[in-house]
Amino acid sequence: MTDTDKAVLLCRGVARRFVEGNSTLEVLAAVNLRVEAAERVAIIGTSGSGKTTLLQILGGLDDPDDGEVLIGGETVHGGSEARRSELRNRYIGFVYQFHHLLPEFSAAENVAMPLMIRRMAKAAALEEASALLGRVGLGERLNHKPGELSGGERQRAAVARALITKPQLVLADEPTGNLDAGNGQHVLDLMLELNREFNTSLVIVTHDHAIADRMDRVLVLEDKHLQDRA
Repeated sequence: MTDTDKAVLLCRGVARRFVEGNSTLEVLAAVNLRVEAAERVAIIGTSGSGKTTLLQILGGLDDPDDGEVLIGGETVHGGSEARRSELRNRYIGFVYQFHHLLPEFSAAENVAMPLMIRRMAKAAALEEASALLGRVGLGERLNHKPGELSGGERQRAAVARALITKPQLVLADEPTGNLDAGNGQHVLDLMLELNREFNTSLVIVTHDHAIADRMDRVLVLEDKHLQDRA
């Protein structure tokens, strides 16, 4: 097994530029990142430093202008959108500041969706989703739609959806940023507990240093580059 094979996530020389009229804005320059199995990494930085852009590139939701990203040894970028979608479903779970649950579906249906995309039978997918929702304290809310859940409950459902496939990697963008302190703490505790149990690597973009301090490693995105926190 090569050094590359051992890394869950490998980001090499990633750059991202945006053209605005006659000018070019460089947001990321030669960003490198390596994440091991079950490792927990925080990325911090000022607003507008490019943290979300980097996370979108890592998850294959945006393309770099230079460099490459590999997850599980496979190149994230290039190929058809169908291939990218399949790779994301196989390897990655996403958690955002806003839950992005589908309003017309129940909590159980929302969480089961990634499994049904894998063509798992609906009954089996709902059974697994219900079990995981029970683990996150929503066993009595399985048939409730997002509009019938509190903010904290919606975010816990979003965490369950991200982890239902037991992905190698979870990418989280300010996952507690829309919650009060108590609910934010609960959601973070839940993510860390499931990270340990499922052996899932975790990359969290956050402005909250209290969250960052609970990770294995803290990196700072500053002046277009990613570096270890001093």
